[in-house]
Amino acid sequence: MTIFRRPDYRSDATQFIDQLKADKPDLESRQRAGRALLWDKTLDRELQGEYAQARVAQKPYVYLTDET
Repeated sequence: MTIFRRPDYRSDATQFIDQLKADKPDLESRQRAGRALLWDKTLDRELQGEYAQARVAQKPYVYLTDET
């Protein structure tokens, strides 16, 4: 290591996130719990297949009625 080496650069955003994690050590576990609540769902493959079979095809022009 030379005497002219600068310290490693850390952006303001990185410093903010590191400080936030230091202040709130349970932050990551709370984020994971929130994600699991909204996004991490198990899908029922059989039910998804039934939904796909029950789907009705949309007409090319939805405003055209069959009464003409």
